[in-house]
Amino acid sequence: MIELKTPAEIERMHVAGRFVAEILSEVIRIADVGVNLLDLEHHARAMIKRRGAQSCYWDYAPSFGRGPFRNVICLSVNDAVLHGLPHDYTLRDGDVLSADIAVSIDGWVADSACTVIVGTAAEEDQRIVRATEEALEAAIQVARPGNRLGDISAAIYAVARDHGYPVNDQFGGHGIGRTMHEEPHVSNIGKAGHGLKLRPGLTLAIEPWFAQTTDRIVYDPDGWTIRSADGSRTAHSEHTVAITEDGPLVLTRREAEAPAARETTPARLP
Repeated sequence: MIELKTPAEIERMHVAGRFVAEILSEVIRIADVGVNLLDLEHHARAMIKRRGAQSCYWDYAPSFGRGPFRNVICLSVNDAVLHGLPHDYTLRDGDVLSADIAVSIDGWVADSACTVIVGTAAEEDQRIVRATEEALEAAIQVARPGNRLGDISAAIYAVARDHGYPVNDQFGGHGIGRTMHEEPHVSNIGKAGHGLKLRPGLTLAIEPWFAQTTDRIVYDPDGWTIRSADGSRTAHSEHTVAITEDGPLVLTRREAEAPAARETTPARLP
């Protein structure tokens, strides 16, 4: 079932979204050559505890994982792209790090991810990171009342195609609100003008992710970490977005990011 949120409920999700953005900004700031993934995990845990929030990942046990997940953030390095299990790994110069986190505050959830390059950045790694960011912004721009879910998927796929990246459709975005994963599924491949009609109050986690040279994935023995099947490097970008009468509202926008053109102004509770 798809639940449309009221403006007041969207603003409560925005509270969670701002905090998720704060955590990701901190992770990006701290991630550097010589930093251990477990240090990033414990820093995120401390922030969540201080805020009195709840991690949506801790004890998460979906059918595809070897659960329960006992961390608060997914940290995926190089050819790993989704559900990376934080472990004893020290970041090296040139590593590509994807961080993904979802948090609940007062019963409302927000989810976001970003990819950064640690130390010296190779041009081909910068390119794939930019491609996921461009795809996310293109998808946000069509997340408007009257458009279709397929318009979001098609926008993501068009950017990937233009950059020459294959697209996997096994994992993508999703509805979000009272829980981390709600209906509908938001594929990263789709046809414009097809699918669910977008209505005000629909809240989505939109998350393009690409690998440089394959659309196939493999799992680590930990049962969680998903990698490109050919070992090529990957990137992942995600925002929680509310569809409003005035257009898309990004609930997890980080301060360092420039808002997309024509993005609506956040509403405030009285």
